[in-house]
Amino acid sequence: MVDITLWFTLGTIGMVLGTGLLAYGLLLVPDEKRRPFLLVVGVPGIAAVAYGIMALGYGGLETATGTTVFVPRYVDWLLTTPIHVAFIGLIVGASTRLIARVATLQALTIVFGFVGATLAAPLNWAFYLLGSVAFGAVVYYFYRDFEALSAEQTDGIQALFRKLRSFVVVLWLVYPVIWLVGVSGVGLMDLETTALVVSYIDVVAKVGFGLIALNEYVNLAEQDVAEATIQSSADLGDDPTAAD
Repeated sequence: MVDITLWFTLGTIGMVLGTGLLAYGLLLVPDEKRRPFLLVVGVPGIAAVAYGIMALGYGGLETATGTTVFVPRYVDWLLTTPIHVAFIGLIVGASTRLIARVATLQALTIVFGFVGATLAAPLNWAFYLLGSVAFGAVVYYFYRDFEALSAEQTDGIQALFRKLRSFVVVLWLVYPVIWLVGVSGVGLMDLETTALVVSYIDVVAKVGFGLIALNEYVNLAEQDVAEATIQSSADLGDDPTAAD
């Protein structure tokens, strides 16, 4: 059987490479949009630290059922998933209060999942249900409040919002399924297989989110430059002294 540390090591490498790639991408992002994009760069950076700790053999916590829960993984999610919520909220112009509310709900999803993973039945299922309800509320805000705010933005920003929303909702729905079939739930997946699947999904979710945001930011910047050039040409054409 493959040692579990291999999956954590590969996860560390993937996160480090992703962080470097997104950091380089900052050079392509317009100055006025770099500050929110720093949040995106920081996400795989945080995950790289968490995976590095687990790869070194630290952070495992034995639960009431005799299984192991990796604390750094949940700390990573507790920090990074609210950052993704905040970034999505910022691009649609959500208020600080609304962003804080949705980010808190997302953080509760992680906290309830962690507590449930450390407990035996039936308490583990109670916390799993609480986490599911919190996540359902996050999705609700994504499709109601954030959607309404996105309608007030440009077509490009609205398209970016919907891509990122669909991306995180679909991928984040995978995690409760993994919890359910893994050692924390019914036990259909062993610890090593769970580590492999989660490491892969984590890299895709964190680095993929950043790449989507980077690509769209660059495209929007190019559109802004093209529109400015067209407008400048039109202004010159209207200027009666331009031909002199």
